Amino acid sequence: MKLRICSTLTAPARALRAGLCPVTGIGPTRCYTGAVARLYSRAEILRQRADWKRQGKTVVFTNGCYDLLHPGHIRLLEQARSAGDVLIVGLNTDAGVRRAKGPARPVNSEGERAEALLVLEAVDAVVTFEEDTPRALIAELLPDVLIKGADWSHFIAGREEVEAAGGRVLTVALEPGYSTTAIIEKILSQQT
Repeated sequence: MKLRICSTLTAPARALRAGLCPVTGIGPTRCYTGAVARLYSRAEILRQRADWKRQGKTVVFTNGCYDLLHPGHIRLLEQARSAGDVLIVGLNTDAGVRRAKGPARPVNSEGERAEALLVLEAVDAVVTFEEDTPRALIAELLPDVLIKGADWSHFIAGREEVEAAGGRVLTVALEPGYSTTAIIEKILSQQT
C-alpha cells in the first residue's frame, strides 16, 4: 500500500504534520490556533505508539469521517480520551469517505477535517487511513482500548485483534439528535 505524502495535503495539513501551527508555521507552543495534537503518517504513529507503550501509557483509538464536527462527535471523543492517557483518531481519507457516504461527501477535505480534530484537547494524534475500515491500522497499532459509537456495536473493525492482544473494546452511547447526514439534510431542505 502506498502512503500519502505530505505534498498531497493542504499547506495547513503539512504544517500540522510537522508539528507546527497551520496558520503561522511556528512551533505549537506559540501557536494561537490552539492546536494541541499532531497529524501523523502511518509509520510515524507506529513509532509513537511504541514510545507511548514504553512509557506505560494507555492508548485509546477511535475512528470516523468527522466531516462536519458537531457536539456528538466532541462528546464521543471526550469520552474516548477519558478511557486512557492518549487518544489516537483514525480519520477516513476523502476517497474513503466518498466510498462510504457517496459522491457528495466529504463536505470538508481531509486536511480541514484533520485540522478541526487537532485543536480538540481530547485528541492527541490523528492518522489518516485509505482502507474502507481501519482494521489493518488497528492491527498494527494494537491500542489498549478501542472505542466506537454504539451505532457500530454490530461491527467494530479491529475488535478481534485488540481483544486477542488483551485490549478492551468499548462502545459509547451516541448523543441523540446529532448526525452529520441529518445536518446536511436540514441545510439542503432549508434551501428549497
